[in-house]
Amino acid sequence: MNPSCTLDQLFLQARSHNGWLPGEIDDAELEALYELVRHGPTSANTSPMRLVFVKTPQAKARLLPALAPANVTKVQGAPVTAIVAYDSAFHQLGTTLFPHRPSQYDAFAADPALAQETALRNSSLQGGYLILAARALGMDCGPLSGFDAGAVNREFFADSTWRVNFLCNLGKGDPDRLFPRLPRLDFAQACRIA
Repeated sequence: MNPSCTLDQLFLQARSHNGWLPGEIDDAELEALYELVRHGPTSANTSPMRLVFVKTPQAKARLLPALAPANVTKVQGAPVTAIVAYDSAFHQLGTTLFPHRPSQYDAFAADPALAQETALRNSSLQGGYLILAARALGMDCGPLSGFDAGAVNREFFADSTWRVNFLCNLGKGDPDRLFPRLPRLDFAQACRIA
């Protein structure tokens, strides 16, 4: 895959895919993807995102019952479905992630609601990096939020501090399965300058 990219590749021509062409993403490509994603900034370098790359038929079979009916075919056809999760105990890695001032992470340990909010916000940010990095590496993406989070957590993260945020299919999208790009809000509708 070609790491050089353009605005078209990342934003202007990139689309959220629902259908997938045959082909695989090998483990080395997923490692290269994460190598890019991990460099994106997060608040206090919390880096709470955790990923499960669902590739095998057995793992897909575990995920399918948690999906909204409209998403089953999308996941079945995708070479990989990333479970984009967060670790609510990310603060336990303060000495690794914030070695110059690990005590700053004490606030997260003392306040579970703050830790949860921080983990969700920053893993969402990292999930955005995942999509852009995948596109930069020549993959197409199909992010999904139609699923039962409790079911995903029970199936993949039981007895763990990881929790699902969203799902994202990865592969080579089938252009014949795209529909016309939906409208976006213009600057005046979405922005204010203060």
